[in-house]
Amino acid sequence: MVSKSQIKLITSLEQKKYRTKNGLFIVEGKKGIQEFLNSTFELETLFTIEDSFNAPASKTLMVKEEELKKISRLHSSQTALALFKIPEETLPELSGLTVALDGVRDPGNLGTIIRLCDWFGVKELLCSGDTVDCYNPKVVQASMGSLTRVKLHYHDLQEVVNNNTQLPVMGTFLEGENVYTATLPASGIIILGNEANGISTTVEELVTQKLTIPQFGAEENTESLNVATATAILLSEFRRQENY
Repeated sequence: MVSKSQIKLITSLEQKKYRTKNGLFIVEGKKGIQEFLNSTFELETLFTIEDSFNAPASKTLMVKEEELKKISRLHSSQTALALFKIPEETLPELSGLTVALDGVRDPGNLGTIIRLCDWFGVKELLCSGDTVDCYNPKVVQASMGSLTRVKLHYHDLQEVVNNNTQLPVMGTFLEGENVYTATLPASGIIILGNEANGISTTVEELVTQKLTIPQFGAEENTESLNVATATAILLSEFRRQENY
């Protein structure tokens, strides 16, 4: 049976301050939980209606479907919810391609970008302090398990980039060089900006190569691309030039 204190804890983890305070985050759904169980993330408690997980019995709590509905934040029916421990922050080891996010606020965008980094073999994702928390339940859900394979680091972008001056730093701008005709390096930092305001002025000063994704629509009325969509196009072109 799920206790009132457990319900209160799980509900509180919707907010970042309580995730930070308790060092825990929520994962829902059988596939997502199994991905985290197979990773280096440490399980705190598993609440499940079926005994089909390879999890320690001491950390597994069998519950009824009605109880699971009380603690789930998803509308669709799930069979399990798990609490995992937030790992300690580490310094990024920048090599190859690294994606850096400057003030990306939408959880769905961050979750999708994590999946894209996983797909295109980007192991490190650098985030500014005002980028949405990667342990936000919506981010975890949108990342579809890729959070177990991509390391996220929250640091001051200027500090990190200035300490890695040997790497080229690229950013997306409307007035940049056409990404399809530009010569792209195999290694470097790709910065993408806030959904509404783009890359901040202070971070723009770090950029050594400005890139743009050209617009082909005849009307050209669309102001900008969604940041996750832009990430997909950029990473695809970087990998295309590297491998073909």
